[in-house]
Amino acid sequence: MSENAAGSTEAELTEEPAFLDAGTAAYRRANLAMFVGGFATFAMLYGTQPILPLLSEAFDISPASASLSVSAGTAALALLLIPASILSDRIGRMRVMKTSLTLAAIVALASPFVTDFNQLLVLRALLGAALAGLPAAAMAYLGEEIAPQAQGRAMGLYIAGNALGGMSGRFISALVAQWSSWRIALGVLGVLGVIAAFLFWRSLPASRHFSPRAARPARILSDVRALFSDEAMPWLFLTAFLLMGAFIGLYNYLGFRLMEAPFGLSQSAIGAIFGLYLLGTWASAWSGQLADRHGRRNILWIMVSVMASGLLATLSPALPIIIAGVAVYTFGFFAAHSVASGWVARRANERRALAAALYLSSYYLGASVIGTLAGPAWTLHAWGGVALVVGTCLAATLLLAGFHLRRIEPPRRP
Repeated sequence: MSENAAGSTEAELTEEPAFLDAGTAAYRRANLAMFVGGFATFAMLYGTQPILPLLSEAFDISPASASLSVSAGTAALALLLIPASILSDRIGRMRVMKTSLTLAAIVALASPFVTDFNQLLVLRALLGAALAGLPAAAMAYLGEEIAPQAQGRAMGLYIAGNALGGMSGRFISALVAQWSSWRIALGVLGVLGVIAAFLFWRSLPASRHFSPRAARPARILSDVRALFSDEAMPWLFLTAFLLMGAFIGLYNYLGFRLMEAPFGLSQSAIGAIFGLYLLGTWASAWSGQLADRHGRRNILWIMVSVMASGLLATLSPALPIIIAGVAVYTFGFFAAHSVASGWVARRANERRALAAALYLSSYYLGASVIGTLAGPAWTLHAWGGVALVVGTCLAATLLLAGFHLRRIEPPRRP
């Protein structure tokens, strides 16, 4: 009996820890944690976008300067994604994600108390830097801990949290700012971040499949060289830069246009327009299925063309046509982003974590750089100037997708 007990104990010690499978309580807790984490990340990151006109008025600065409150956060996030990804390989996904969300919530709570715009910019940059840990480690955590047959659902819920957070943060800040002030709006987002951090800490199951990896510079540089020597990967990173830059460039200045005559929309009405982000949830899933059926290289250029058609519609003086154009543009963006990011994961093989970090870094750098450059275009030529900057980005992306990436054959399955 003692031998059986000893044998049983030895088997238990050597048995592989179970993955989190659909239907279990631990799986549901993981999904809750990742959903609220993604929701809070993008709610806090983009919360200033719909209130840029209020910040411009409050601090007596230009629209281009006000847009830095968005760009500072996305730039810091972009720059810290790769270091955060490497850190999560070293010390663990959970520790990085929990620390990330907690620090971000603290920074967000401090934002309403700034006395000048420079202080706000510093806090927005710190917010982006703090937030980098969650998206840098989230995909790796899900890939390691969730059962393979349940990963698709878990990944989809996490991405849905991202999209819903980006939409809700914009809408909440616009609505609260109209009823009270931009300071209270940012404070509400900070409280939301605290609640999300609490739920995240309480719900996320412990890592049972994480194995630390040494952050050797030689290995990292070798992986980077391999990714950039791939015939498609550098161009997909550039595509991410241009796509997100074009998307944020349009949304940053949409509020300025719709608050002016002849439209004169309120803050809450402008915030409601961000409800079009819900199209992104459906567009991402649908375009992924379409890409699986017809090939990513055949779908990407079509979705960029959809964005371009939506942009042209926004040049209309009629508000219903403008909103319809923004809807088409938003649909095309999320579909194109889904196809491009899936393409990166498909080609990266064992370097998926680094490839995802490089893709997202390019993505958020595009938001910062092009989102800021569209500011002088708005100042000099109003919406026509913004459309020219955004249209140039889309034209470059269309050339990449339609004439270069389309010719690249899919990688062979291992």
